[in-house]
Amino acid sequence: MKPWRKPTSSADLPASIPYTEDISILARPIKLGAHTLSNRICYQPMEGCDGTRAGAPDELTVRRYLRFAKGGAGLIWFEATAIVPEGRANPRQMYLSEETKSTFASLVSEIKETCLRENGFEPVVVCQLTHSGRWSKPQGVPAPLVAYNKPIFEGSNPLPPTAIVTDDYLDTLAERYVTSAKLAREVGFDGVDIKACHGYLLSELLNAYLRDGKYGGTYENRTRLFMNATEAVRAATPGDFIIGSRFNAYDGYAYPYGMGDSGTPGVPDLSEAARIAADLEARGATLLNVTMGCPYTNHEVNRPTVNALEEPPYRSIERMLDGARAVAMAAPRALVVSSGLSFLGSLAPNVSAAGIAAGDYHIAGFGRQTFSYPELARDITKSGGMDKKKLCLTCGKCTQLMRNAKTPGCVIYDKEVYMPLYKEIEQ
Repeated sequence: MKPWRKPTSSADLPASIPYTEDISILARPIKLGAHTLSNRICYQPMEGCDGTRAGAPDELTVRRYLRFAKGGAGLIWFEATAIVPEGRANPRQMYLSEETKSTFASLVSEIKETCLRENGFEPVVVCQLTHSGRWSKPQGVPAPLVAYNKPIFEGSNPLPPTAIVTDDYLDTLAERYVTSAKLAREVGFDGVDIKACHGYLLSELLNAYLRDGKYGGTYENRTRLFMNATEAVRAATPGDFIIGSRFNAYDGYAYPYGMGDSGTPGVPDLSEAARIAADLEARGATLLNVTMGCPYTNHEVNRPTVNALEEPPYRSIERMLDGARAVAMAAPRALVVSSGLSFLGSLAPNVSAAGIAAGDYHIAGFGRQTFSYPELARDITKSGGMDKKKLCLTCGKCTQLMRNAKTPGCVIYDKEVYMPLYKEIEQ
């Protein structure tokens, strides 16, 4: 296979990826329950690992979100925020609590005021609620809390029984989601995301075919906590409070260690993802954000690699778009965000506009692209396209920073802040 290269014209795209020159649909408002998104662009939850030890937004956190606010996205999806201290992925991950809520309130207010001043509207802001599970590292060293042992990760050295969360422990978590959701509403968020992606605890439960007890085995058991938490949050919050989820439509691992395995590597069976979407919608979820794989272990599932590929270059993008389409069909009353667009470079607006116009999904989600190019929403909606000089180079340095316990950002375009941090990990 040839190495991946960003497309530069529609001629580079396979016929399976839609394209249109007319991107005006991205600037159109869309209703989300009692709220209105001023455009169809979402800034995805990009974790900064730059909070305080208590879990409050810190200086770099505020800087990042005010840059996003100036950027003009209709939907800002606030990063992973732990529901329990032991579920934090790093010592500086966000943690919304009575101790930190005043700082969160100030930041949410600043986000909305800044966007209103700069762009003429307030963005809808939702908070991603998480339990890191397998990836928990609250003191800076791995402290995994897993649904079950996975030989594909652990090999011949399984984690001790104490690392496997009990049913009794899982029973307590739905109420912790409720507590966090109530705090999120109190500090000004418009809604919450009950995160179930990328191998974190709820995501791992979705593939817990080998777990015994009421949280493993059958579909009903594997989705039990996910659905219970969604129902509980919906019941505990007003109807205008958005309930959403960013969840994996496909894990990319063979059964019994991954959801959505069709038996053919790289080809997902999306029937279970569609069922999850329908069940979430039935429980009051109105915002669904589709992703796949895990950035720690098999990132090639949802993004092209810069090296030689073992499958056609655009297959990962096709997979992501197929997943969004399947979820949108299964949950017709919810708004669906499609991910994985950054690797399309300057053609991302054209591809996402075509997909939205076709009804495949409703909102274009941008993740790592927002680190390098926080003004992208304003440029797309006001100037009719993206500045090629600001495009994410997909170099992976932001991810390297995160994996090395540094605060991630764009080392190339925001180098005054992040290049010194990157140089530290190169030494």
